[in-house]
Amino acid sequence: MDTTPLFLEPALHNKIWGGTRLRDLFGYKIPSETTGECWGISAHPNGPAVIKNGSLAGQTLADAWAQHREFFDNYEGDDFPLLTKILDARTDLSVQVHPDDAYAQAKEHVPFGKTECWYIIDCDEGAEIVYGHTAPSREAFRQAVEEKKWDSLLRRVKVKPGDFFYVPSGTIHAIGGGCLILETQQSSDTTYRVYDYDRPGADGKLRELHIQQSIEVSNCPHRDPKLTYHVRQEAEAKFTELLREDLFTVSHWEVRGHTEPIQKNWPFLLVSVLDGQGKLQIEHENYELNKGDHLVVPASVKSLQILGTLDLIVSSPV
Repeated sequence: MDTTPLFLEPALHNKIWGGTRLRDLFGYKIPSETTGECWGISAHPNGPAVIKNGSLAGQTLADAWAQHREFFDNYEGDDFPLLTKILDARTDLSVQVHPDDAYAQAKEHVPFGKTECWYIIDCDEGAEIVYGHTAPSREAFRQAVEEKKWDSLLRRVKVKPGDFFYVPSGTIHAIGGGCLILETQQSSDTTYRVYDYDRPGADGKLRELHIQQSIEVSNCPHRDPKLTYHVRQEAEAKFTELLREDLFTVSHWEVRGHTEPIQKNWPFLLVSVLDGQGKLQIEHENYELNKGDHLVVPASVKSLQILGTLDLIVSSPV
């Protein structure tokens, strides 16, 4: 069975809050000076990534999912479950919230809600995010939104490189200006804006808000999830499991030489190279890894090794 990893050409998206760091730091061919999102591992119809190598070269990841499910351990479901992005927030993103699966399926007629998580790759000194709110009940939340009491309602958190945040569906959130983030999420593009700083969009008009939906899906009161990191240290590698929950796992791999053979405990792996260069070794075949690469390691791979100096974010569905 084919053990060739699927290297992907990302889809790049303009955003009013975007900048140029996706080009400046990762070398992507950005479409404009306000490029906000790199959809590095995506089978979503709004931005599918294209396979660059192997027997499936030229197909989208969505095509591969539909026609070659054996690459993905015959994982169930009509839709590829996850999406990996890098976001360059030159300025603040809107304050928003995402629905869970049940609400998204009933109201938006899409397969997934949107639970996500963020790894802070880099950020300006003093950068912050919005993470949750202060309202003790849904009615108090509604009242604060209607009265636009944003300063007292929204919880702001300072961030630094290497921080990690789990953002389950229903969490009020916003990425602040100056943040460069790798986001692992369900394969969904359903977003409800609560507040957008009264700024115009590209057409000069205020962007649409989704107040009623936001009130309906927001977690009230907000509670920070409890996270426990699991760290495994080798002589030349450190593996930090950042998150393991019902939908996916996310880990940070730091390699400073080589890993021991890593045995399969995944249906398939999503790998993004945050920094460095090196090689992925599968059955004595070597594949070059460079900063900015995104790839899927197929189900047929039973063991792999990483060689070089590399920082990776690695995820898989559960």
